Amino acid sequence: MCPDCEDFARTVLLLGQLALYADTIGADLDFVDVVSPSPAASLPQPPTGEES
Repeated sequence: MCPDCEDFARTVLLLGQLALYADTIGADLDFVDVVSPSPAASLPQPPTGEES
């Protein structure tokens, strides 16, 4: 897997885990609101899968 692809997949996984956490009872939604935008902003486009 290309390095960009691995980073993209890891960030998408993190965002998914944050979304799941947000749906749990007693979740700290302020934490989710503060943390989620940063990894989301780092994903402007999916990688092409081509190594340079």
